[in-house]
Amino acid sequence: MMTDKAKIKIIKKKDLKTVKKVIKSETKLKKESARKAVSNVSNWVNDFQKRKRHETKIAIENLFPKQPQTGGA
Repeated sequence: MMTDKAKIKIIKKKDLKTVKKVIKSETKLKKESARKAVSNVSNWVNDFQKRKRHETKIAIENLFPKQPQTGGA
């Protein structure tokens, strides 16, 4: 005899509507949190790129300082 029978949950039609609403709201929350995470990481990447560009610009300016050009060549 099999004693390890799977339990079956019976959901009545009126309860099915509430289950669907819960699933939809959970899906919305997951999508919203995923959007926030993507936005947050995108902001980090943009900040990093701005900082890197600024540091590179300063390094190049220090490497090749602006020298006044003389007209007698």
